[in-house]
Amino acid sequence: MRAIPTTMDAQIVAAVDDRLRVVADTEKVVIPWAIESGSRAWGFPSPDSDYDCRFFFVRRRTDYLSPWPRRDVIETPLDKIFDVNGWDVIKAVRLLVKGNATVTEWLRSPIVYSGDEAFRDGFLTLAGSLFDPVKAARHYRHVGLQQKGTASEALALKRVFYALRPAATLHWLRVNPDAGVPPMDLPSLVEQADPGPELRTRIADLIELKSTTREIGAGEVPSVILDFIERELELAAPFDELDPTVNTDRIALAEEWFLTALDTWGG
Repeated sequence: MRAIPTTMDAQIVAAVDDRLRVVADTEKVVIPWAIESGSRAWGFPSPDSDYDCRFFFVRRRTDYLSPWPRRDVIETPLDKIFDVNGWDVIKAVRLLVKGNATVTEWLRSPIVYSGDEAFRDGFLTLAGSLFDPVKAARHYRHVGLQQKGTASEALALKRVFYALRPAATLHWLRVNPDAGVPPMDLPSLVEQADPGPELRTRIADLIELKSTTREIGAGEVPSVILDFIERELELAAPFDELDPTVNTDRIALAEEWFLTALDTWGG
């Protein structure tokens, strides 16, 4: 499958496609899923946002049997336009079991360069079976803490949004404790877990501002948004104290899916 918005530069998209083909050929891997992540997929792009292509790849079965395993990450040259890299499916499965929500986000991106729907659907089914709201909250809290800035000054809008989305996800998880996997994009998070009319309006205004501001641009961020970020990150602090041990049943489910994926795409 393929889903590319008309707002994306066709020449840059073609260059991303070329990078993916080169990776598949030179690394001798299959890429069953390649998507756009970052601000474009999260619902708050800037006019000059770079292209954050992420992909899952599957190596040949013999590569997984070698006493000298290959790297579980493939990276291509990073510049101002292109940020294209991917994870071995074995790395993705391990992270998913531990509660890393990035895997599920990649599977649910609305922007798809190329994808096998059977791969996505099977991996999403596994992700749903393994989903743990406590582990998800821990993940998003750590992401938010890494990104948040100083609350008393004008901030780079990109940095604010990269902290705001995890905070909004934490709010969504609190409001919808039994609803399963949260949306990946900020507008849907706000719509499905309304944080209140003032905050909703301020977030919409900030998204509009970022849509006309360069990626490194700064702007005055309403205190209600900064307070929301601080509050949600603080409310999620107790999740860090809970036992992070991975249940063996989760490991068994992940192993079963990985072996099936290897049979199908590993050659």
